[in-house]
Formats: sequence, C-alpha cells, structure tokens
Amino acid sequence: MNVPPTGRIESGDRLVLTRTLHAPLSGAWAAVTDPGRLARWYGPWTGDPSSGHVEVQLTAEDGAPREVLLIRRCDPPRHLAVTLGPGPGAWRVDLDLHDEDGAVTLRLSHRDPDPADLEAVGPGWEYYLDRLVAAETGGDPDAVDFARDYHPALAGHYRGLSQQIRRPG
Repeated sequence: MNVPPTGRIESGDRLVLTRTLHAPLSGAWAAVTDPGRLARWYGPWTGDPSSGHVEVQLTAEDGAPREVLLIRRCDPPRHLAVTLGPGPGAWRVDLDLHDEDGAVTLRLSHRDPDPADLEAVGPGWEYYLDRLVAAETGGDPDAVDFARDYHPALAGHYRGLSQQIRRPG
C-alpha cells in the first residue's frame, strides 16, 4: 500500500495534518474524546478530565507506558488542546474539528516539534490518524501497518519538512 504523506509546516513552528470524517460533528468529537471510541484507534484513557489531566495507554505500540495527558483547553465539540508527556520534551497538540455538509475535517496541529524527531513523529501522526479513519468507517485499525506503510516510507517527506521549522532563539 502506498500512503501519501499529508503533513505540512504552518507558521514556521507547527506540523499540521488533516483528515476528513464523514460523520456528524458530535460523532467526530466522540471519536477523539470518548474513552471507548478513542481506545479503538489510539488508546484508552482513564481519570477525570475535569481535573485537567487523564492517563492514556497507547494500544498500537508494544510496551508503551501510560502517559499523562494534560488538557490545556477543551471547547466541545470543536477544539481540544492537550500536552502529551512531561517536561520540556512534552508535545503540545491541538485538534480542531470543522463541519461542512455532513463531513468533518479534523486538523491536528503539533506545536514546536523537534526537527530531529520529525521523520518519526510525522509518520506516527499519519499512522494514528489513518487508524482513526479506519475505526470510524468500519475498517480495522489494526490493519493499518506502521512498518509497512509509514516508517521508513514517509521519513524522507518529514525530513524535508524539518528544514522549514523555525526554532526560537
């Protein structure tokens, strides 16, 4: 399977990827926030989101530890801003959902990605977003194959994008 890369750099400091879901806005929002729906393609979360954080276990990666996910902002059903992981290497990710004519465009924006990591991070987001689409269209997210279709196959595209990232300082 030949998976085309979709990521791009915007504003000099954001990796942006989009996917279209043919679903109502409420269904697309549930796909990225409901623990059962999220577990199908990304991983289950536990905890109380009203506390400002939950723990997520990535199910598609063997041996992946549980990670704290800090909820920076949540404006249902259109915007979710989270921080994945602790410390200075944490990932700041925003999800924005826009509906038009029965389809929802999901825009994932990864702020300030480390250029040295982009050739792995970009294919990783492509992989997880394609798992989301598979889960929401009745497909099998486990049939989406990272090693076969995403990395190293898309690494060159993201290596090229890393040159576009402006670092502060």
